[in-house]
Amino acid sequence: MSLAREIFLRASHSDWLADQLTRRSFTKKAVQRFLPGEDLDSALEATAALGMPTILTLLGEDVTTTEEADAVAEHFLGILDRVDERGFDSDVSIKPTHFGIDIDIDAVCARVEKLVRRAGELGRMVAVDVEDSSYVDRTIDLYRRLREAHPNVALCLQAYLHRTPADLDSLFPLAPTIRLVKGAYNEPHHIAYRRKKDVDAAFLKLADSLLQEARRGTGTRVFFGTHDPRMIEGVCRRAEELGLPKDGFEIQMLYGIQRELQTRLAADGYRVRVLISYGDSWFPWYMRRLAERPANMLFLMRSLLSR
Repeated sequence: MSLAREIFLRASHSDWLADQLTRRSFTKKAVQRFLPGEDLDSALEATAALGMPTILTLLGEDVTTTEEADAVAEHFLGILDRVDERGFDSDVSIKPTHFGIDIDIDAVCARVEKLVRRAGELGRMVAVDVEDSSYVDRTIDLYRRLREAHPNVALCLQAYLHRTPADLDSLFPLAPTIRLVKGAYNEPHHIAYRRKKDVDAAFLKLADSLLQEARRGTGTRVFFGTHDPRMIEGVCRRAEELGLPKDGFEIQMLYGIQRELQTRLAADGYRVRVLISYGDSWFPWYMRRLAERPANMLFLMRSLLSR
């Protein structure tokens, strides 16, 4: 892992840095590239301007009270209603810690199930994110419980974790919907690959397994969350070799990153969906975005120099 990536991932856990930097105008200016605003209206306007399918998420994690978790769940229900009113093709993505998984997993399951049920009524999908490795078992358990009755729930898996191939194999009998990403947390060597080439290799190997499962017609649906052109090219090439149509899987990217590539892929007939995040709890999320790509760090430096 590069020193810069290590620094940004450590910074994502610093309350002091969050307090200092979120009040600085230059930081707010830099984050605008990836965050259209701090409220739902901003995310909806960004969706309208993009003119392509999106996933919406309110940023936040690690809630500590039942009242906070209940309020978050109600907010996400409101997202679905607003999306339906405007006729957007927009799903939602949630973090288990934002819904209170550290407090009570049964209560989390009830909150998320209510959201998934409402999303199903509206023809929408709920994606359950996977956070750092300490939450993987609980998150997969949550997904299994939800998937028993609801086909419109997706699970994010991280390619850099050594355990992910086994997790994926165990989930295939459920005909899951899987969103594969590289992984963005600071994990130790014995838990995760840390060299980029190893993470890339793991991503492509898992992508091959997912595409082959989709080809078998088992009901498994596949989303790939990456901005790496080489990973996207590898996925598209392997799908073509397997005879999968361009709409037989989905490429998902963050708002503000690789916009030209998003547009080109959509124009070429691939299914593309853009993740739009909003909210005032953006600091840890933004630090992880900076850690992912050197280009993001350069953008921040340019913003500092242009003050």
